[in-house]
Amino acid sequence: MFALPMLGLSVVCAVAVLISVARAVAMALPGRPRPWAEHLLRRTAAAFGWAAGAVYAVGLAGVLWSEAEVGDGADSTPAPACRFGFDPETIQGLSHHRASYLPLRFDCVREDGSVYAGDPGLVGMNWTWVSLALAAALLVIGMHCRAELRARKAAAR
Repeated sequence: MFALPMLGLSVVCAVAVLISVARAVAMALPGRPRPWAEHLLRRTAAAFGWAAGAVYAVGLAGVLWSEAEVGDGADSTPAPACRFGFDPETIQGLSHHRASYLPLRFDCVREDGSVYAGDPGLVGMNWTWVSLALAAALLVIGMHCRAELRARKAAAR
């Protein structure tokens, strides 16, 4: 139910990434706004932030989609994400699943309590969106530190 809006959000974020990247690249062209370094930092931070949102939205849509497939018709329990694409030894004794939205995870639980990932690609998505969000945050912090240093230099004169 919520997977399609998340996919739509990821498309919006992807378009925003493209716009932010184009605006950041425009800093290399003549006629760029002054002070160009602040604009470049702001635009690059926006691109990283939107990219983090896009990656997270795609991963969240995958988790929501996998969870929505449970109990949806014949042969839907346990979760199809836990059964399809795995060898019979892996899915033997499968009892239920656990979904997590932060971090993104879809775990398949066996009767003996052991767990395996229903979608191993979510680990990479978690690292990607966290890295992009951290890069955006560091750029914003750097932008504010740069402004603070400029203000202190101006006050010292």
